[in-house]
Amino acid sequence: MAITKDTVKYVANLARIGLDDKELGDFTKQLDRILEYVHKIKKLDVSKLEPTSHVLEMKNVYREDRVKDSLPASEAMKNAPAKEGNLFKVKKIIGV
Repeated sequence: MAITKDTVKYVANLARIGLDDKELGDFTKQLDRILEYVHKIKKLDVSKLEPTSHVLEMKNVYREDRVKDSLPASEAMKNAPAKEGNLFKVKKIIGV
């Protein structure tokens, strides 16, 4: 399936993207090349390959949880632009 300028115009219109003639031509060529590549990949025999979730062999590395002292409230509040007691004071953002 070849990508045409009309197809690119249609998709750009759906996405509310304005394209000039040069961009239209460039995107048409690029999308057509992408589809050609997808068709090449479809011809590969992958029946003997195991499904993978990632191309690299990976495993999670977890660190040990350690309990330690947290930042004192006075230190955390030091640079607060507005505060009330030990709380950050912010503008109301939810209408009632």
